[in-house]
Amino acid sequence: MYISDELIDKFIKEDIPYIDLTTLILGIGHQIGTIQFFTREDAVLCGTEEVSKIFNKLNIELVKTKPSGALIKKGEVFLEGKGNAEDLHMAWKVSQNILDYSSGIATKMKKLVDKVSKINSNLHIITTRKVVPGSKELAIKAIIAGGGFPHRLGLSETILIFKQHLCFLGGIDELIKNLNSIKSKACEKKVIVEVESIDEAIKLCKNGIDGIQFDKVPPNDLKAYVDILKNINPSIIILDSGGINENNIEEYAKTGVSAIVTTSVYHAKPIDIGCKIKNDKMQ
Repeated sequence: MYISDELIDKFIKEDIPYIDLTTLILGIGHQIGTIQFFTREDAVLCGTEEVSKIFNKLNIELVKTKPSGALIKKGEVFLEGKGNAEDLHMAWKVSQNILDYSSGIATKMKKLVDKVSKINSNLHIITTRKVVPGSKELAIKAIIAGGGFPHRLGLSETILIFKQHLCFLGGIDELIKNLNSIKSKACEKKVIVEVESIDEAIKLCKNGIDGIQFDKVPPNDLKAYVDILKNINPSIIILDSGGINENNIEEYAKTGVSAIVTTSVYHAKPIDIGCKIKNDKMQ
């Protein structure tokens, strides 16, 4: 995944607006040392490519690294660099934060993917755009590293109609009246509608909608809804979102939906990534 140099510079500048005052005051900046990142728990790694770019911008020689998506074991050193103490300390915390949070999301996603794959290997987990502003690139990369896919990367990408749109259009019936015109304006896209009831879903399904998204429907009800809609149109796309997490995702995987939509991975606990900085003369 492409992460711009502009964003990497922003990460660095946010933590180091001018200087590392501590290193400057101590007078240790030009001594040569080694920085190592290791994990205190098993995890799916993510963010090493971005940290490697930070190393490069801070004149730190990259000695070893593992790619995003790699499985790492407790105690394993997965990233190492050499440089002067000033640069190593500037790279330390911003790099650790990226690795902590990105690997946390990737690890949680992998756990969900593993649960779903045991039930249906062709069923995929897709994530919403409810990310913390400013973290989208890292979050999307992390869910991909963990085996998931993005649901919507932004408003410009897909046509997903909510009740907030329908109140201006005039409701479901008016949408159906205008559906052919709407689809003709973006013939290469699917038109998906989030519904509030199975009756709305049936009406749309009978009138040529490409897909239905349900919200917070219990698994047992959802399975019944899927059976009804697939009987009308076997190729219709059916999604469910809202409240799906590691505690209930297996039940949703048994419903027959086309994909499972979740936000829960964005609230993953960060992985406990440790950092060691050593003076090369003292080793």
